[in-house]
Amino acid sequence: MSASIFHSKSVAEIRAVFGLDKPTHPLITILDTEKLAYGEETVGKRFSADLYCIALKDSRCGIDYGRNSYDFDDGVLIFTAPKQVITVRKPQALNEVKGWMLYFHPDLIRGTTLGAKIDSFNFFNYEVNEALHLSDGEQNTLNQIVQLIQSEIKERIDNHSRQVLVSNIDLLLNYSKRFYERQFNTRSASHLDVVSKVELLLKNYYDAQQLIEKGQPTIQYLADQCNLSASYLSDLLTKETGRSTKDHINEFLVDKAKHLLLSSSDSISGIAYTLGFNYPHYFGRLFKQKTGKTPQEYRQLN
Repeated sequence: MSASIFHSKSVAEIRAVFGLDKPTHPLITILDTEKLAYGEETVGKRFSADLYCIALKDSRCGIDYGRNSYDFDDGVLIFTAPKQVITVRKPQALNEVKGWMLYFHPDLIRGTTLGAKIDSFNFFNYEVNEALHLSDGEQNTLNQIVQLIQSEIKERIDNHSRQVLVSNIDLLLNYSKRFYERQFNTRSASHLDVVSKVELLLKNYYDAQQLIEKGQPTIQYLADQCNLSASYLSDLLTKETGRSTKDHINEFLVDKAKHLLLSSSDSISGIAYTLGFNYPHYFGRLFKQKTGKTPQEYRQLN
């Protein structure tokens, strides 16, 4: 970890960063953002932690949420995974920002059903400008769950504490997943523009012979060109088309392969090279997976 990044390894350390007292539970804490204050000396500094964080803040939090206009301005929900870096953009005074920050250590969910599926919540890997914007009703729903978690944290730890806490975090994440789907639906028109852009990017990549020069386009390449995170782009494409970013890339390659197999006398290995495959058998495996035929069978049957 870079020396320029202030890293917290525990819930106790993250509370110390904000000048707060020791936590009542060693693996989870909730911070009231109205009680947090930091000055000009923190601007530009970077922080990370070995913790998951879910944060709900109002529109006055001063974070630049990027290039897009959003459906709701009042509540912004942000997710960060362990070791992600956060940069302070402006000072904050007491009572300036309403909201909460829920931090929990991976050890809290380790060995649980939530621990096994936590990586399926892709929004932990979204960029800040892809944050979830909530309606008043959605905020109230999440606030009620957080209040239950806060009450449980204050209680004496017993044999049921972990199960209750993990169940409520799971509920919070499942509601967030539902609300993100609403956000995808309300932005469907702009998302269709992204779908078209991905298709154009793949076509231009092929026409410029970059498959030969650079190999196949990566998911990250397409995401960068669309000014989105790789996780958000894949979720967006899946929502709009039923196919992930990787599926779009593979189906584009197979479609071009069909054309080349029927319109040229190039060898199978030559076509594989043209399409950015380093090894022809990888090309053959993908082609058969998508068409049910080997490249040679497809050429002979057509």
